[in-house]
Amino acid sequence: MTVRVRIAPSPTGFLHVGTARAALYNWLFARGRNGVFILRSDDTDSERNDPKYQQDIVTSLRWLGLDWHEGIDVGGPHAPYQQSLRSDRYREVAMDLLERGLAYYCFATPEQLDEFRRQAQAAGRTPAYDGRFRLESGVAAARVAAGEPAPIRLAVPRPGATTFHDAVRGEVTFDHAQVEDFVILRSDGSPTYHLASTVDDVDFEVTHVVRGEDILSSTPKHIILTEALGARPPVYAHLALLMGPDGKKLSKRHGHTALNAYRADGVLPEAMVNYLALLGWSPGEDETIVSLEEMVARFRLEDVTKNATIFDNDKLEWMNGVYIRELAVDDFVARATPLVEEHLGRALAVSEGEQLAAIAPHVQERAKRLTEVAEQVAFIFGDVEYDAASWEKVMTTPEAPTAIAAARAGLATLEDWNTPAIEAILRDMLEELELSARKGFQPLRVAVTGSTVSPPLFESIEVLGRDVALARLEAAATRLGAG
Repeated sequence: MTVRVRIAPSPTGFLHVGTARAALYNWLFARGRNGVFILRSDDTDSERNDPKYQQDIVTSLRWLGLDWHEGIDVGGPHAPYQQSLRSDRYREVAMDLLERGLAYYCFATPEQLDEFRRQAQAAGRTPAYDGRFRLESGVAAARVAAGEPAPIRLAVPRPGATTFHDAVRGEVTFDHAQVEDFVILRSDGSPTYHLASTVDDVDFEVTHVVRGEDILSSTPKHIILTEALGARPPVYAHLALLMGPDGKKLSKRHGHTALNAYRADGVLPEAMVNYLALLGWSPGEDETIVSLEEMVARFRLEDVTKNATIFDNDKLEWMNGVYIRELAVDDFVARATPLVEEHLGRALAVSEGEQLAAIAPHVQERAKRLTEVAEQVAFIFGDVEYDAASWEKVMTTPEAPTAIAAARAGLATLEDWNTPAIEAILRDMLEELELSARKGFQPLRVAVTGSTVSPPLFESIEVLGRDVALARLEAAATRLGAG
């Protein structure tokens, strides 16, 4: 049997990190078994669907490095892979179930259903509709033929129970008293999620369904419907939901939930994949940095925990920093350059690109997000802008004017403009003025970069070049009244 798995997000919002994790687990499972990974679009919600969300799903998965063998944007033997284009198939299935007596037109009124639920709750029973208001099929068909609209419900076998082995949770049983006769086709002819999703899984020959535990209660419905279609149910694996640090379901109050927001914030795809993989799965031996290739080799559904997992932004940022430091410098520069250009609002000149490459290693070793780079190197590519808090903290000390004047005079004598020579001159200046590094160097840092937070001082001065560095020291001295 060839393993066939799918991810089926709805294009009603940007791709959620929880859905991205489910996609990753499906991808790893398929890759590790030479299986097939399918990307399907569950887009039956016409009122909320938006093409921009569909594009975001595709872009985000590809950013993570996850490709798919079949599905939207690539096609395949079971095309189309959008539910909105398969309406005829769903109606065909619903009518077949109706004709075989496995489903029925439901004419129960809202008032009848409300009264049934009230009575069930009062008696301590699950308010799952059991079809008690079902009409004889001939009567129901006559009313439909007369033009009266009605939804179609699947008749859940009663009494009975559905038991299945969940690859993550073990054996799970649902008594059919807890499962309602559920609608599969609405009165307007549109399919429900239960019908469309199950028919697609059957038609696309899906062998394993790996999804969030929020769908667990729907699983008996899907199994009953799959068996009604004469097919074998897939293996199910339900993943625990992601939680925020406060132990509550991950939501926007905890920060970003859309994958594209982390991309915009400078998280590397390699780091995000590594972090998502560890949200419920461990490669063993307390490892935290794991390559995608190692994940493919080691991933097993049986090793996924059924316990809730915390999505910790601080840990993600730490991991991202690890991956940033492991990049080759050329790769780091290539990834950072578009963000620097976006920050500046223009393209870098060739000489500026060389300056960025020169300072990059000193920024790379400290950065936790790619978006930090632009702010740290912007001082190189235009007029210096003094950070008000940095100026007030450093430049108002009595030592600042003296240090800047002495540094300017010393650096002006340099013949070879390089980091070792610059450092030697400035350390001699400290010794001569009997200043600590903090009192002597911090004013210089603000003078040449505009802030107390910047790449290393000596390297920054070298990258700026003699003329610009001396001009900035002179400008700062003038502003301090010392020039």
